[in-house]
Formats: sequence, structure tokens, C-alpha cells
Amino acid sequence: MTSNLPYLIRALNDWIIDNGMTPHILVNAEFPGSELPQQFVQDGKIALNISPAAVQGLLLGGEEIMFSARFGGKSFNVRIPVKAVLAIYARENGKGMVFPEEKNDQKDGITSVPVQKKPELKIIK
Repeated sequence: MTSNLPYLIRALNDWIIDNGMTPHILVNAEFPGSELPQQFVQDGKIALNISPAAVQGLLLGGEEIMFSARFGGKSFNVRIPVKAVLAIYARENGKGMVFPEEKNDQKDGITSVPVQKKPELKIIK
């Protein structure tokens, strides 16, 4: 199965905006492929306001999140691999979701529950 992470990010972003709040994402700024304003990174992470008023051209894609925003008065094109997103939450009350960090043995950070086999009946004579 494909990762459910991009779907959760899109759904929570819509939910936060629909409730009149400001969506923020917390990003692992050291994740390969991230293009972020490094001067605003703290402890390897950055919190980004992704509200419609703060960004232009927001694309919450299946593999990447892209948008343009101003940082310190300068325009910057941001590119974030979806797997680099650690959380999405509303700035005003902190409601949202935290995602597990990417692990080598997990495709999407979600563990799978083993599927049980159907019981088998055997005729014994």
C-alpha cells in the first residue's frame, strides 16, 4: 500500500483551516531533499505556517510539499519531502497529529498488524 501520510496531512490541513485556525507543520530539516531557509532551523527542525495567508502556491502532494513564502522579508521556494513532516497542528490550540520519524524498516512510519489466517478444518478418521 502507498503511504497514508500525505492523505493525513491534507485532511488535517483542511480540518484546521475549516475551523478558522492556522495550520503549522513541524519538519525534520535534516531530511534528504529538503529545501528550507536554514537560518530559521533550530535543533534540526523548523515549524512552518502553511495557512493560505502565509504561503503562495501550496501543493500538498503525495511525495512532496511545495510552496513559496517570505522569510525575513525575502521570498523563498520551500520543498519538503512528505516523509520529513513530523507533525501538523493548529497554532492557536496545538490540536493536530504527530507522526513517527521515518525508520528504515517501515515504509510510512505505520506498523502493520499481521493478518490472521482463516481456520482450517481437517477430517480425521
